[in-house]
Amino acid sequence: MGAVPPAPGIRLLLADDHRLVVEALRALLSSDPRLEIVGAAYDGQQAVELADELEPDVVLMDIAMPVLDGIEATRRITEAHPDIRVLMLTGSDWDVDSARAREAGASGFILKERSVTDLVDAIVEVSTLLMAFSGRRVNATI
Repeated sequence: MGAVPPAPGIRLLLADDHRLVVEALRALLSSDPRLEIVGAAYDGQQAVELADELEPDVVLMDIAMPVLDGIEATRRITEAHPDIRVLMLTGSDWDVDSARAREAGASGFILKERSVTDLVDAIVEVSTLLMAFSGRRVNATI
């Protein structure tokens, strides 16, 4: 009898048009044993393509990106892959964009001003079918 292998981590795809943001997120999030960074996209179209290819559990998606914005990328990902959760990570207006993100199928929305701990908590929440909108934890109706 050998040791039990560790449970697989939450497979995470990063999507942001700023390479520095992606690299910073990769460095910060890869230290958490619950998370496995499987790829990075630098525009919305690439996020859709990588979601198709890599089938992550969660996509951490910026809203304002070139080629295809994060809202439309989210819509395409969630329509094609209902089991993939999208967590919007943005510095933009909470009220307007959180409503648009929900309509597109996002499972959660978090502002870039939050802490890394809050971000990891939100990733874990959406990966376990909990909603992370409005800072409340409510059972998802997806």
